[in-house]
Amino acid sequence: MTFTWTEHRFSGGVLALDVANSVVLRFDPERRVDRFADAAAMDSFAGAASLYSAERERFGTLVPAPPENRKSLIGLREATDRHFRAQVEAQDRPDLLADLLEAIAAVLRQPAGNGQGTSLDVATAHSALSLIANPEPDRLKICPNCCWLFLDRSRNRSRTWCDMAVCGNRTKARRHYRRNRQGVQQ
Repeated sequence: MTFTWTEHRFSGGVLALDVANSVVLRFDPERRVDRFADAAAMDSFAGAASLYSAERERFGTLVPAPPENRKSLIGLREATDRHFRAQVEAQDRPDLLADLLEAIAAVLRQPAGNGQGTSLDVATAHSALSLIANPEPDRLKICPNCCWLFLDRSRNRSRTWCDMAVCGNRTKARRHYRRNRQGVQQ
């Protein structure tokens, strides 16, 4: 099956969250899909992030993480998800922050890429560091539909879904279907 990165896949608001969201249905073991399990999909993520990521101007052209750095990128992705998910759930977990900082350090200690752009792993590490350094806990949220992490950049902090056009519409369609179905059964 061919997979294409679309703009919706970059609704996290920062690159670090977009990378964390590369695991679809993270908490459903039967339907979970790790988009980075396929090296080609992981590599194509860098090009798509250069087009769609909210931080595309900050990092410029992103290039795939070198093959020897992929394991560190996956470690960074998982540490990012655990730490920021715990923040949203108001859990004070210094151990998760330490894990994230260690994962960032592991990425930044890797040999530099080929110099043709910013390596995805390095850009993700810098993005995560910025999110740690400039926390916006009231803006960090979890989508109730897909469970992705995202930054709510709305003026009144009222955004509910990672992407209204996808998760918002799906939720509203399910609600409408249930309401109509209940009306038919009565």
